[in-house]
Amino acid sequence: MKPFIRTAAAAAVLALSAAGAQAANVLVVLSDASRLELRDQRSYDTGFYANELMQPVKKLLDAGHTITFATPLGKAPSVDRNSLDASLFGGEVAMKEHIALLDKLKLTSVSASPVVSLARVEQGGYAQFDAVYIPGGHAPMQDLIRSPAVGRLLSYFHNAAKPTALVCHGPAALVATLDQPEAFVAKLEAGGATPAKGWIYAGYRMTVISNAEEEAGKGYLNGGVMKLTPQTALERAGGKYSSGPNWAAHTVADRELITGQNPASAVAVADLLLARLPATALSSTK
Repeated sequence: MKPFIRTAAAAAVLALSAAGAQAANVLVVLSDASRLELRDQRSYDTGFYANELMQPVKKLLDAGHTITFATPLGKAPSVDRNSLDASLFGGEVAMKEHIALLDKLKLTSVSASPVVSLARVEQGGYAQFDAVYIPGGHAPMQDLIRSPAVGRLLSYFHNAAKPTALVCHGPAALVATLDQPEAFVAKLEAGGATPAKGWIYAGYRMTVISNAEEEAGKGYLNGGVMKLTPQTALERAGGKYSSGPNWAAHTVADRELITGQNPASAVAVADLLLARLPATALSSTK
């Protein structure tokens, strides 16, 4: 084959490869809450954990995928100030890079946030999304865990067997798929509730921030006590829970579900999610 023909053929193959590389549309669901109600009328200022959101978001964007951000009510989410810790990102340089991207996306801007409501997502149709990701921070314990809108969304992804990834406190949102999540959560917060029946994730292997980690990190609550821990919620709902050592990365994948235990698990969860998405022209060159 002559050099010109060989070069043209190679270019054609590359063009076909790029044309066949379909970017995925990933829905990232965050909490509207900026405070978590604790026992005895106390509360804790919270939001999403910065690394749990931005490490997976950056990986998805760098791979060429599209992201839509949503909260139940469409409010700009809040970042938990305790998560602005370089150790969670692997150093100051990495943290600055990820926070710069967060600022560029304007997610927390009250006037310019691109976040949409779950009602708008539902109106447009869940089928447009190839995967869903829910990060932690304590905020999901305030609203996502009991949100009927979150329940409908996750039920669609379950029935369609589409990748469903969650990390740290994020997996607590899976409880929202129960028939009456608000009543179930209320009973658990009151110290009662019999094991749930008919949960779509019953028998799934999963993880979430452990009760041991909640105990170790209770100083962040400034003397307050959570009404309910995520581990207890998932176990009572019917999940097969497992955990690793405190603050060490631990992930569990079972069918469409990908869960990570704590902030250190965010990167591994992102990698497991990316492995289930189609390779794009960008990701295939990395």
